Order: sequence, then structure tokens, then C-alpha cells
Amino acid sequence: MTAVGTRAGAGYDHFMDGYFGSYVLVAALLALGVAIVAGALLANRLLRPTRPTPEKLTTYECGVDPVGEGWAQSQVRYYVFTYLYVVFAVDAVFLFPWATVFDAPGYGMTTLVEMFVFLGFIALGILYAWRKRVLSWT
Repeated sequence: MTAVGTRAGAGYDHFMDGYFGSYVLVAALLALGVAIVAGALLANRLLRPTRPTPEKLTTYECGVDPVGEGWAQSQVRYYVFTYLYVVFAVDAVFLFPWATVFDAPGYGMTTLVEMFVFLGFIALGILYAWRKRVLSWT
């Protein structure tokens, strides 16, 4: 006989203890975070004073009256080097955990091959950029 409200069998798990339990917790914490941020933004909107004056609408330039045009076009010449930095930063993020797992039993050859494939893709990208003369300073 089974008790009222329980299922037959010894392997019944509660919903929070099962596979999706940790996902429910993450979703609840995410919803709580979104609610806190939305509440703070709403409180700011409701509590702030809204009396725009011409003085408040002028551009602030460190206490000095603004002179000239407020818009200036800037040239970004070294964006390729920024991309290369991001590539090498991601590369380093993958290399450090690989170095810790490489010595573990059962992971040596597999992780070595995977890392050389990964480094090969990185090297191909750098070789392509070098052949297209993207890496020159002039």
C-alpha cells in the first residue's frame, strides 16, 4: 500500500531535487535580480524632480562654457589590434584550464589534440591577417 499523496516506488524525487531543480533556482534568482533593477529604476523615475531649465539642458564642460561644435568625428585606426588582443585573451582563458587538466589521468592525449586544433585555428587566423597585411603599422 502507498500513502496518500505519494507515488508508488522508492525512486520518486521532488521537483526541486531533480534535474531541473538547479535551473529553477537560477531562473528565480534571475527574476529577482530583474525585479530589483526594475524597482530601482521605477523608484528613480517616480522620486526625481522634473523641472528642466535652460541651464540644466546645456552641455557641461568641466565648469567652462562650451565652445564650438559638440560633435567631433574620431578615427579608430587600431581596431585590428584590439581584435587581436581579444583573440589572445580568449586563447589564454582556454589555455590555463587546459594546463591544469592536461596532467590528470585519462585526459592527456585527448586534451593535447584538442588544444593543438584550437591553436591551429588561432594560427590560421593570424596567418591570414598577416598575409592580408593587416598587421602593419602603416
